[in-house]
Amino acid sequence: MDHWHGPVVTDRARTLADRLGSARKRTFVGRATERALFRSALEGGEDTFSVLYLHGPGGIGKTTLLRRLGDDARAAGRRVVQVDGRTVEATPAGFSAEAADAMSVGGVVLLIDTFEHCQGLEPWLRTRFLPQLPFDAVVVIAGRLPPDARWRVDPDWNDALRVISIGGLSPDEARALVATRNVAPAFHKGILASAGGHPLALTLAAEAAAGEYEGWGTGASDRDMVRVLLSQLVGEVPSHGHRRVLEACALVETTTLEMLREIAGSSAEELFDWLYGLPFTESGRNGVFPHDVVRDPLIADLRWRDPSGFGALLQRLHTYLVDRVRSAPENSVMEVTRSLIYLYRTGSGVADYVTWTGGGGEYEDVYRPEHRATVLRLACEAEGPESARLAEFWLARQPEGFRLYRRVETDEVIAFMAWLRLHSPDGEEIAADPVVAAAWQHVQTHSPSRAGEHITVSRFAVDPASAGRTSPAVDLMVTRSTAEWLRARRVSWSFMTAVDAEFWRPQMTAVEHEPIALDIRVGRQRTALFGHDWRVRPVDDWLDRLSGELVSGELEPAPPGSRILPRDTFDTAVRSALRDLADITALRGNPLCSTRLAEDGPALRTLVTDAVEALADPYPKQHRAVRTTYLQRVPTQEAAAERLQLPFSTYRRHLTAGVTAVCERLWEIELDTE
Repeated sequence: MDHWHGPVVTDRARTLADRLGSARKRTFVGRATERALFRSALEGGEDTFSVLYLHGPGGIGKTTLLRRLGDDARAAGRRVVQVDGRTVEATPAGFSAEAADAMSVGGVVLLIDTFEHCQGLEPWLRTRFLPQLPFDAVVVIAGRLPPDARWRVDPDWNDALRVISIGGLSPDEARALVATRNVAPAFHKGILASAGGHPLALTLAAEAAAGEYEGWGTGASDRDMVRVLLSQLVGEVPSHGHRRVLEACALVETTTLEMLREIAGSSAEELFDWLYGLPFTESGRNGVFPHDVVRDPLIADLRWRDPSGFGALLQRLHTYLVDRVRSAPENSVMEVTRSLIYLYRTGSGVADYVTWTGGGGEYEDVYRPEHRATVLRLACEAEGPESARLAEFWLARQPEGFRLYRRVETDEVIAFMAWLRLHSPDGEEIAADPVVAAAWQHVQTHSPSRAGEHITVSRFAVDPASAGRTSPAVDLMVTRSTAEWLRARRVSWSFMTAVDAEFWRPQMTAVEHEPIALDIRVGRQRTALFGHDWRVRPVDDWLDRLSGELVSGELEPAPPGSRILPRDTFDTAVRSALRDLADITALRGNPLCSTRLAEDGPALRTLVTDAVEALADPYPKQHRAVRTTYLQRVPTQEAAAERLQLPFSTYRRHLTAGVTAVCERLWEIELDTE
C-alpha cells in the first residue's frame, strides 16, 4: 500500500523571482567584455578594482546588464544589495539607509542603477560612502552620465575604478536578441535595419512585430513605439525651447552653438550646454549630435505631432545652412555643404544617391603636379585609356578644377573629379573632348551664354571602386557639386556627366538636370551628359522646390522657367518697349515680359521708365533726349530736337547714346537677377 508523505520539499522554495531570473538568463545576449571584467573583480586580490562605472544612453541595456551581473554575483556565492536611483531618497541619509546591508556583509556586491537620478550624491559617494565598504566589496554603478572628472584625478581611485561606456550590440548580438523573441523571420531584417544595435529599440520593434502593438506597420502603432522610445530615452524635457532645440539637433547632422543662435537667440549657450550634457548625445569636433535611435523617433514624432512646426523648423534650418554654404571660406565649405545635404537624407529624391556613411574615412584635397600620374592611372583603370588621355588634356588646361579624394588611414588618392569652367567655345577643346563638344552644341542651339557668363562641366567623377555608382568618395563629389552650384556667379549652364546613365538619371531629374546626350563615346566608355540652365531656373527657385519636398514628402514638377534672350534680341526688345511705353497691350507682347525682368506690361513699363530716369545723374544730356522722345510722347524726333533746342544731329547723337545706356542698364539687371 502506498503512503503519502506530504509535499516534496527542495533545497529551498522556488519563487517567481527564480522564474524571472531564468528567463533573463535565457534571453540575455552580448556584453561578454563587461561580464568578464566583473568576474575578475569577484575573484578578488589587492590589485583588482572595486568599482565598475557603466554609463550610456537610455535604453542601451544598462539595467539589463546590471541584473545579469547580479545573477553572476549570486552564482559566485556573493551577497547582492541593489539600490535604484529612481526610488531612493537622494540624500546621504536616504542612500545610506537603502544600502545599509552593504556595510556589514563581507564580499558584498552593491549594484546602483539609474544613478543619474541621484547624481548629486556623486562627490559624497566617492569620498565618504564607498571608502567605508568592506575591503572585498564590489560596486557597480550604472547611469546615463559619465563619472565626474574628479574620480580620475583622485589618486585613491587610480587602481580601484574602471569606467566603461556602454554602446550598442554588435550585428551578431542584435540578431541573437531578436531571435530570442517570438518574431516571424520575415520581420528580422526590417527590425535590424531600423533599430541597429540599440537593445531597447530592438526589443520594442520585436515586440511590435510579434503582435504586442496591435496593427504593427500602421501609423498608430509606429507612433506608440515613438512615444515609448522618447519617454524611455529622452525623459522629461524642461521647456518648449528645450524641445525645439532637441528637434533641431535631430534634424541636422551636427548642432553647433552658432546654429542655435539662429534658432534660440540669447538662450543659445544655455541650451547648447543642456544638449551637450544629455546622455544620448555625443560631441565631435564640430558640435553635438544625438544617437540615431533618438534622432529618428524625434523626427517621426515631430512630423506627426506638429506638421506645420516641423516644416517651419526644417525650412529655417535649410535657409541657415544655405547661407552658410554661400559665405563659408573654401577650407570649410565641404563640411557646411555636407550639413545641408544631410537634411535630405530621408524623404527626398536625393536620399538614394548618397551613402550617408558619415565615417570620415575619405577627404577632399586639391590637385598638385605630383598627383598627375595617379590621376591618369585612376582614369585609365575606371574608364579606359581614352579617358586618361582627356584627363591629361584638361590637367594641362585647368589643373585648378581637379579635386582629389584621399583615404584618411593611408592618405592614398583613391578618386578624383574635375569641375571645368568654360567661358566660350574653344576649337581645340571641342575637337579634343566629345563631352565638352556636346555641351557647347546644346548651349549654342538652345540658349547661348550672354556676355560675362560661363558654363561648368563636371567632366570626371572617377572612383574605380564605385563602378560608376555611389560610394563615400562619390558622396564627396556630390557635396562639391552642390557647393559649386550654390556659390556660383554668372553661370549660364551646368553640366553633369555619368558613366551609368540609367542609375543616375532619377537623381539628375531630382536636381533638374535634363538629359542632353546619353550615349557619348569616349573610347570604349559610354558617357551621359545632363544639363541645367540656371537663368531659366535660378538657384533660389531650384532650392525652394527641393526643400519643399523635405516638408511635404513629394517633389513638385518643375514649373516652366523664364525665357533667356541673346543680347542682340534683348536690346531690340528694349528699343521696342521704349517706343511702346504708352501702349500697354503692345508691352504685354514684348519678349522682355517672358524673362525674369518683368512679369507683365505694367511691370515692364515701370522697369523701363526707371531705367530712363536713372540716366539723369551720370548722363544728363542723354537723359533729356530719351525722356523727351519716349516719356513725353512728342510726335516726331524733329519735334523732340526742337523742344530741346538742339541741332537734329546733336539730338540724335544724345538719343542713340541714351538708348544704348538704357539697354546696358537693363542688361546688367538681367545678369544680376540670380
